[in-house]
Amino acid sequence: MLALILFISFIVLIFLGVPIAFSLGLSSLLYLILADIPLNIIPQKMFAGLNSFVLLCIPGFILAGNLMNFGGITDRIIQFTNNIVGHIRGGLALANVGSSMGFAGISGTALADTASIGGVLIPAMKKEGYGAAFSAAVTSSSSTVGPIIPPSLPMIIVGTLASISVGDLFLAGMIPGILLGLGLMIPTYIISVKRNYPKGERQPLSKIMKSFYGAFWALMMTVIILFGILGGYFTPTEASIIAVLYALIVGLFIYKELKIKDIPKILLNSMVGTASIMMLVGFANLFGWILVSEQIPIMVADAILSISENPIVVILLINLLLLFVGTFMETIAALVILFPVLLPVATSIGMDPIHFGVMMVLNLMIGLSTPPVGVCLFVASSIGKVSLSKTSRELMPFLGVSLAVLLLVAFVPQLTLFLPSLFD
Repeated sequence: MLALILFISFIVLIFLGVPIAFSLGLSSLLYLILADIPLNIIPQKMFAGLNSFVLLCIPGFILAGNLMNFGGITDRIIQFTNNIVGHIRGGLALANVGSSMGFAGISGTALADTASIGGVLIPAMKKEGYGAAFSAAVTSSSSTVGPIIPPSLPMIIVGTLASISVGDLFLAGMIPGILLGLGLMIPTYIISVKRNYPKGERQPLSKIMKSFYGAFWALMMTVIILFGILGGYFTPTEASIIAVLYALIVGLFIYKELKIKDIPKILLNSMVGTASIMMLVGFANLFGWILVSEQIPIMVADAILSISENPIVVILLINLLLLFVGTFMETIAALVILFPVLLPVATSIGMDPIHFGVMMVLNLMIGLSTPPVGVCLFVASSIGKVSLSKTSRELMPFLGVSLAVLLLVAFVPQLTLFLPSLFD
């Protein structure tokens, strides 16, 4: 009965517009009061969820991403991708997707991708004659590539929850992330041709190489982080600090667009972003502890396996559950709560924890672009000044591609496990 009250209060708070972190906290508080459990359990469980060395890399990667963004990285990546594909029909839309793939190695979050790239390209696409809803849909769907290609904050959370190598998870996300980005270019091109969206002039190789040099220093951040961790030169937490130093050097001395006066504002934005994530992780850990005490994980596992023990059916059921959850719950909260619940189910049918982790992150990323509370969808629609319903209709072909890639990742383990296996 108390577990039912916990879920009902949580869902009601979400649909009342209460932020997800506070929805988790308030519903947990109500449960503790009704169950007559001492409230000092709240700080204990919140601290337990945050007491991880690996989680210290989150503020570092957020700060590094903000420094690179203020340092002119977004414009350079957009210019580089547009010079490559701009001459194709719908080139600016294709550059939008390509820029998201490049920007993925900088921010590690889908929302930062939507806001940064969308803020530049959605107005530009509208000016060139692209539909506002189409522009918002392309931006929203492609931004989900960000947390799949390393560095990735959700992958860090997964590594912390299951004691999995973050470096292996970063590697495991490379092929699915690239596959998703290339896949999203297909409906982008088809729709652009069908609607006769504009194309630019083919750029000479000299201009492409010049723009590549401009984007090179930003794209190198991913290489440094990934091979530094895999080579054993530094941990993910140390990598985040190196990323900050690298971003400072590139922004101040190479791009020369980052100003000393901007740094206090960047630090403040990074602290706010970090605090919101950490609060979410803390409350989600408390919520997850309540679920464990109510034996919800065992009940979920039994319920899924009672339907079928066939691996194909179980994987489909897990994905359906995650797709449903992703439509209304924030990614990190869903990971902290559901990953420990579903991992035993996945491993019981022979799934590798790394494979399952990437599949779950990809699944929940799709939720960021789906109603009712897909935050990337909201942000892109707001930038495009178009209604959510119109953007949602334009999103359908991109959602279809995302689901197709999800099924490939779910049922072809080597897409995720091939690269990590090379470094074993």
